[in-house]
Amino acid sequence: MMNRSSEADDTHCSMAVNADIDMMVKEEIEVHEQPLLSKDVEVSVKQEWECNQCDTFSPSNGILLRHQRTHSGEKLYQCKQCDIAFSGKDHLILHQMTHSGEKPYKCTQCDKAFSKKSILINHHRTHTGEKPYECNQCDKTFSLKGDTCKTSDNTQWGET
Repeated sequence: MMNRSSEADDTHCSMAVNADIDMMVKEEIEVHEQPLLSKDVEVSVKQEWECNQCDTFSPSNGILLRHQRTHSGEKLYQCKQCDIAFSGKDHLILHQMTHSGEKPYKCTQCDKAFSKKSILINHHRTHTGEKPYECNQCDKTFSLKGDTCKTSDNTQWGET
């Protein structure tokens, strides 16, 4: 074991430690300043597609094309059982459940089932008492957006 009795040795030792720390910091800075490789960078590009007939933006070109059918009235998907046509395939599939009687959306609090998730959500409010829609003229709240208020002309709805 080495005996460190002189002040000069202590100074030398602390200078060596400081030099080691400076070297580590310098290495960290060099690593930090290296250009990032593309595989190390997670790029999040959010592109939106704008409708040329209204102010609607869509997250994909396909969704925009479907939206634009609402302006043109074009309905490419026709029900083979009743000849009703729809602008989107998903709407046709939902409609076909009315013919098959399929009700995949089941209430967890009672034995009711529904063909559409949105109807289940509305039904669930009968159990929770939630009333997210408010008349902007009288502040009365409703569980369904379409419920009427005597003071409203049905155009003044907001969400609470």
